Amino acid sequence: MNGPAPAPTPFLERWAHARAHLPTLPQVLASLMQTVVVALFILTFVLQPLLIPSESMERTLLVGDFLLFNKQVYAPPGWISRWLLPYRPIRRGDIIVFHHSQPPMLIKRVVGVPGDRLHISNGRVILNGEAVAEPYAAFEPAPSNFARDNFPAQVYSDPEVDPEWWRQMQSLTQNGELVVPQGEYFVLGDNRNHSKDSRYWGFVPRQAIIARPLVIYFSLSRPSSTDVEQVDEFAAQQPADDKLGHEPDFAERLAAFARWRRIFRVVH
Repeated sequence: MNGPAPAPTPFLERWAHARAHLPTLPQVLASLMQTVVVALFILTFVLQPLLIPSESMERTLLVGDFLLFNKQVYAPPGWISRWLLPYRPIRRGDIIVFHHSQPPMLIKRVVGVPGDRLHISNGRVILNGEAVAEPYAAFEPAPSNFARDNFPAQVYSDPEVDPEWWRQMQSLTQNGELVVPQGEYFVLGDNRNHSKDSRYWGFVPRQAIIARPLVIYFSLSRPSSTDVEQVDEFAAQQPADDKLGHEPDFAERLAAFARWRRIFRVVH
């Protein structure tokens, strides 16, 4: 005589319940598409990666730093900035990403905004009659350059200064100070002696400014051509060949591969 069927074990009950609630293929595809759409939205309208290729923003940004920058913070007010993302005007001291002729994009710091009067004396910025405190500015050794360190120059003495910009500069200079026009911004690199910036090619139009950097998400160890000590130290760290090391050698190479302490550092 057959008895009653044995009751299912708790494990079997949980497995049957989980199986019954597994997503179907259409649900999986729909979820994947939603993820792709959100990622494309973020990369298109909000964040975009950027690699620092030169030393012009040392020590704030180093060669080999990978940045995420906010593409919406300076965007013209619209439905995205009104409902989802904060918008604010460009301020002195902001680091900005902007379109430029060569290379196509540059990153510099805003020093002068529309209406400002400025000049540079022995490398120091004087803004609206007062010396500016710039803890981020670096003055690495470089040959003396009067046009670079004393701006605006009255005599065209540096072949790297754009001639058209020099002529425009004269028309905008009053009592030895450059007056920043409406809709234009004066920018400098933090590495003042090794940066081609507004001193050499002029203002940045408002419509050319596209983003502000947010955070360093990775940083490869790269030497600085403007710092001899860094170049020598980097060369000393490099192995004689490209074979993976063992035990302590591998750990040392891994540590030297990236600037681990810079990862997730906020840019300001």
